[in-house]
Amino acid sequence: MQTLQLQARAKINLGLDVLRRLENGYHEVKMVMQTVDISDVLSFEKLEEDCVKVSTNKEELPADESNLIYKAAKLMKDAYGIEGGVSIKLEKNIPIAAGMAGGSTDAAATIHGMDQLFGLGLSLEEKQKLGVKIGADVPYCLMGGTALSEGIGEVLTALPAVPQGYLVVAKPDINVSTKFVYENLHANSLKEHPDIDGMVESIRNGSLEGITERMGNVLETVTVKHYPIIEEMKSFLKEQGAMNALMSGSGPTVFGIFREKETAQKAYSAMCERGFTEQVFLTVFQN
Repeated sequence: MQTLQLQARAKINLGLDVLRRLENGYHEVKMVMQTVDISDVLSFEKLEEDCVKVSTNKEELPADESNLIYKAAKLMKDAYGIEGGVSIKLEKNIPIAAGMAGGSTDAAATIHGMDQLFGLGLSLEEKQKLGVKIGADVPYCLMGGTALSEGIGEVLTALPAVPQGYLVVAKPDINVSTKFVYENLHANSLKEHPDIDGMVESIRNGSLEGITERMGNVLETVTVKHYPIIEEMKSFLKEQGAMNALMSGSGPTVFGIFREKETAQKAYSAMCERGFTEQVFLTVFQN
């Protein structure tokens, strides 16, 4: 195999709880992660020279050693003694710095791609052990689908596919620093926590209402305070018929879940017309 093309899908958090701040500065989390059908495209090509080359269609993205795609490819080369090199071209469609694991899912696709391109035959577990060295979301992105994420995000339990719904996803024209959000989160004094256990039970029971009723994200206590547009967008989606709406990850992306496709399409059009942002997507869960 000389060339390969893979999709790298985005994620949202149906529920995100932070249980406590650990002594090492990390946070213990309990989250329900869900892949959605918004994806970057990565094209791989083997090279004879011993190098890693990364290029992208977005000027604002670095293509050097700081890029997670580069880090993942270099890690694979070093860990498995891969001879020769690889060129990786990224077509970026997932919003950047959006709380949708765009960088992590690209790194995960790179690990999958290097495994296939060079015929390594790695198991998912082997890939995840490498992936966690790049970032806490990478092991989940390697797995995809619906999952309970615990620890610092690396302890994963696969869950049944959620009942199909329709989503309107929108990223306002602001960038939010994950580091800033966690540094300003008073994790040990949070008064309200989303019912993650109840959400997991609703997923196992196939209840979309049970899932949407329990949607919650404690990071909103920081992000919404600094960026009120997030709450405005959530309210707007609910006014348009969303069963519920939530911020994903540390933000600023907001999504609403709809039972009917027609309602979701109307909400998508209304969101575009309202002018909150140009980055609006109509999509579905990807399991």
